[in-house]
Amino acid sequence: MDERRAPGYPVPAHSWNSEITVQRSRFLATLDRASSPQRARAMIDQVRHEYPTATHHCWAFQAGPPRTSGIVGSSDDGEPHGTAGRPILEVLLHTPIGEVVAVVSRWYGGVKLGKGGLARAYSEVVAQAAASVPTALRTELRTLSLEFGYGDLEAMRKVGEDHFGRAHDETYGEIVRYRMTLPTALVDSFLRAAAAATAGRATVGYIDNEEEGV
Repeated sequence: MDERRAPGYPVPAHSWNSEITVQRSRFLATLDRASSPQRARAMIDQVRHEYPTATHHCWAFQAGPPRTSGIVGSSDDGEPHGTAGRPILEVLLHTPIGEVVAVVSRWYGGVKLGKGGLARAYSEVVAQAAASVPTALRTELRTLSLEFGYGDLEAMRKVGEDHFGRAHDETYGEIVRYRMTLPTALVDSFLRAAAAATAGRATVGYIDNEEEGV
């Protein structure tokens, strides 16, 4: 069995919830994908609208590859400084999941938890959600145009399969023409392999667009 995986990283496949109760306070974590700060904030607004009775909606997002802090944000949303947004963000930065936003809606239960208790509760519910959220593989894709003779057809198909390529828009005339979409990280390797497999006979061109596969 071929157990290779295309290059990429996991992202949330869809919105996901996890909930805990601490000293009668209810903490509901909602995780979703955030490929940009704008998408993260749209999801935060959606959760606020969905749970209008919550006392707080504390949040954080990490809109890049896993364990990177280049595109992040967080908010305590009225909780004591540093007790909610930062603990949520710390959990997100230590998970193997990228492009993720977490909103924790809290309903106050009448018992003060203290700064340490709040930080632990927010961290716990987000960690619980991050450990169980369904994920999909996020891969940057590039599309190439290919032209070659019929004698190189099988060799080119094999090179494509070896590089997780997907052939489409195929035409068979005097020569074979089709497009190949494959992970951007494997384009250089594909070009070298295609040249070697066809002794340089294959013509490869770049399509002026990049796609994203999940």
